[in-house]
Amino acid sequence: MNVGRRHRTGLRARLVITFILVAVTASALVAGIGYQLVRRALLERAENGAISDVRDVLQRIAIPIGTSDLLWPADSAVSENDLDALAESLDGPDRQVILRYGDRERLSSGTTLGLDDVPGELRLKAASRLVHQRLLIRDEPWLLIGTQVHRLTKTGAVRPTGMTVFVFVSLKEEDGVLARLRTALAQSSGITLAIALTVALVSARSVLLPVRRLGDAARALGAGRLDTRLPVHGRDELAGLTATFNDTASALEQTVSELRALEAMSRRFVADVSHELRTPLTAMTAVTDMLTEEAQRLPPDAGKAVDIVVREINRLRILVEHLIEASRLDSGTAVLIRENVDVGVALADCLEIRGWTGRVRLEVARGLSFSLDPRRFDVIVANLVGNALSHGAPPVGVTARALRSGLEVRVRDRGQGIPREALPHVFERFYKVGAGRARSDGSGLGLSIAKANAELHGGTIRVELCDPGTRFTVWIPHP
Repeated sequence: MNVGRRHRTGLRARLVITFILVAVTASALVAGIGYQLVRRALLERAENGAISDVRDVLQRIAIPIGTSDLLWPADSAVSENDLDALAESLDGPDRQVILRYGDRERLSSGTTLGLDDVPGELRLKAASRLVHQRLLIRDEPWLLIGTQVHRLTKTGAVRPTGMTVFVFVSLKEEDGVLARLRTALAQSSGITLAIALTVALVSARSVLLPVRRLGDAARALGAGRLDTRLPVHGRDELAGLTATFNDTASALEQTVSELRALEAMSRRFVADVSHELRTPLTAMTAVTDMLTEEAQRLPPDAGKAVDIVVREINRLRILVEHLIEASRLDSGTAVLIRENVDVGVALADCLEIRGWTGRVRLEVARGLSFSLDPRRFDVIVANLVGNALSHGAPPVGVTARALRSGLEVRVRDRGQGIPREALPHVFERFYKVGAGRARSDGSGLGLSIAKANAELHGGTIRVELCDPGTRFTVWIPHP
């Protein structure tokens, strides 16, 4: 899914669309059913009225077609005037009449339709009973009523007279009423849509406002503001969700407070222990200096024991110094004191103090100066170079150059390199690559302290594999 496009039909849009669809569907169903009911009632009323009127007229006709037994079409008693009068009696507003009697045909005045407009099927049915049908003739709606006139004989039998009547009743007025009704329903549907949209937006806002507040509160909680709480209104599902959020936030705040307290206690413990160890370590270091001077005059076993003690005391001293430095960084008491430093001189001094000058190749442009904390810069370089000398292979090289963005220092060895799966962990505290390095002279804190000091400058340290060896790159931005 493309997150940018998934809107993204959001929850608000889905609520509005669903509400509008329901409202429009309901409105369309009501309007459609209402229209059909009105249309059926209106047309049935027009049909029933026209059929009843035609029946009444036919029952009242005085033409002598029912005298004696039956006078058949050839009877001369039925005159042309009689046929014209009957046609005119069936005529009326918006009506047209066609009358056939034998081979004679009469039309009401103003009739524009003819027998050709009468469907053949209806003409056949009209010979036996009264029928009607709605038609669209020349784009106009009509009701066609057709029947053959029947009369009673003296014996009471119903016999056809041979006279057939077709009456066209215009439904134009009813069609106009229906057209106006359709327009009114369309307008009401538009009004319903506007009302539904307004109600949907208001409802969506009222529904989504608590959700938005929950989202904002969750983000605030994720940003560390653990005292974030929300007011609970009502007793619905959103109120229950808000109450659950508040309970979760309270539990999280309590847990984090306890963890922070434990972390602060552990930091104070490490700092206190480290400071307490400095005094005996100072005395032990002084004694080791004396033992080192006397080691050559001691028996071989005693001299070997002295070397072991001296090495372990030095290792313990480095560990205590690193622990003290780590506790300062963790507690936030580490202070950065920048000054303009000759980078080449600072790097040379770092190597010379530790006796690494002959073991490390240094490449720095003459006169390269940069604003940084010289003590912390020394700690960064010392840890990286010491790591390269202890766990890499010669030659070890240190290069420094000025970039537009800041200062870049690289430390590279030519050893076997760090295993690729260990690269993400090299800056973790007390992490050592391989079981064989568990008893190395390092404390396991050097690289993490170097990284923390670089970040204190606003910079970074990254590690990458080379062929052969490993390269650490320090970047410190301009202040």
